[in-house]
Amino acid sequence: MSEALARASAYLPVLLEGVWVTIAVTVLSLLVSTVLGLFWAILGWTKVPAFRAISRTFITVIRGIPIIVQLFYIYFVMPDIGINMTAFQAGVIGMGIAYSAYQAENFRAGIEAIDRGQIEAAQSIGMSDSLIMRRVILPQAFRIALPPYGNTMIMMLKDSSLVSTITVAELTRQGQLIAASTFDNMTVFTLVAIIYLIMALPLTYLARQLERRYKKT
Repeated sequence: MSEALARASAYLPVLLEGVWVTIAVTVLSLLVSTVLGLFWAILGWTKVPAFRAISRTFITVIRGIPIIVQLFYIYFVMPDIGINMTAFQAGVIGMGIAYSAYQAENFRAGIEAIDRGQIEAAQSIGMSDSLIMRRVILPQAFRIALPPYGNTMIMMLKDSSLVSTITVAELTRQGQLIAASTFDNMTVFTLVAIIYLIMALPLTYLARQLERRYKKT
């Protein structure tokens, strides 16, 4: 037991370096996916059929392609047309684009849950569509979308491990490198699993609190 603890303590500093990269990938990807997801949701809400079709097509295509394939495409294929990125940049953009489709669905559900009477009342007093979106729809839609948004954060944290496939030195990648050099797979990946769990628990608690708060309102 003492020997296993000694090995674990030796591996931990390297794994913690990967933790910071994992957090950075998750946070930045979350920001990208939120902005893009909101854009696609609003585009799908407009009265212009072409815009709605573009939004639906994007969401369908992105949800239909595995995230790992999207990461490979951005990192390995885009340079062929002159778009070069670091592995970290490709990971953030790839995860952000992939999850923007799911975020768009979260926001769409929030927008569609708004009472149509509120929109008609706002229109009756002369508010423009853009003003109605900012003042009436979005504040309520954000509140409604918060519970699934919390679950999306947890999923993004776990799926951030996929960027290890394009050599981003996050937690899983660091674990792979240590395991490859020490052959101590049990200790290394047990530590990796525990660290992911420790990072996910606060997000899980936050998601549950948001769900409870939403149910009460």
